[in-house]
Parts: sequence; C-alpha cells; structure tokens
Amino acid sequence: MMEALAYIALGSNLGDRARNLAEAVKRMDSHPGIRLAAMSDIYETEPVGPVRQDDFLNAVAAVRTNLEPEPLLDALLAIEAEMGRVREIRWGPRTIDLDVLLYENIICNTPRLTIPHPHMGDRAFVLIPLVDCMDKLKRPEAESWRERLETLIGKETVRRWTDNR
Repeated sequence: MMEALAYIALGSNLGDRARNLAEAVKRMDSHPGIRLAAMSDIYETEPVGPVRQDDFLNAVAAVRTNLEPEPLLDALLAIEAEMGRVREIRWGPRTIDLDVLLYENIICNTPRLTIPHPHMGDRAFVLIPLVDCMDKLKRPEAESWRERLETLIGKETVRRWTDNR
C-alpha cells in the first residue's frame, strides 16, 4: 500500500496527562507501520458530556502510515489498551484516547470506523489542534477547517497548555 497521511486526535485526563500524550506519540512512532509527521501544540480543555471529570489535555498528531484505516485503528486501540485505557463509562475519564480524524481523502463508514470522524467538525478541542498541526505541515486544507472552527461556540474553553510543573 502507498503511504497515507492521517490525523490522530489524542486526549488524556487521568494521571500525568502530558506524559500520557507523549507516551502515546512515542508508541505510535515506534510502530513499524506508523511514523510521526507533525504534532500540534497541546491544549487544555474542559470535559464535554454528562460525566463530571478533570480537564483534558488534547493534541493532534499527523502520521504517515502504510496501514489501511482499520488496521491503523487496531494499532491505536492496542496502544490505548497497553496504556491502561478502560472503556467503562461513555465519555468518561481516560488515560489516553486516540481517534482517527482524517485519512487522506478517504471516506469510510464501517461498523467500527467512520472517517472523517463524525463529531470532529463540532468540537473546538479537536479543530484547534488539527488546524495547528496542518499549519505546521503547510497543508492547504487547514483553511477550510479554520473556517469551520470560526463558526463554533465554546472556543474560549480551549486554551494552549503550558507545563508549569
């Protein structure tokens, strides 16, 4: 298979959130079928949904991969499991969350995977780091996502994160 460019959303709100993001990126980059192409800055975000929980750190990684979309998903789910991700509560706290946002220009809709990610266009905590990551790669499609981002309410709850430890 030809190499594809995919964008992966990362999120964490349990334990050492920044370390969790860094570890997930390291594990993705060490996978034989995945290599890191660019990384957004990290953003801190209030949680979305009905469950009370701590704030998230979010980022987006652009990866080059020779994996098809579903095997890429399998690799990401394996990384989540290795890092202790437990799926007990929908939209609940998590050590790491890895979602395929985009995969080249492919549209995929299977029982396991939908690309583009079905909710990404409505979530500032996804679009802000996505546009940031695309800008670092000088990708022209960043502009259309930036325009979508301008229409969203709640952008003020997404703040660039600085590690003040």
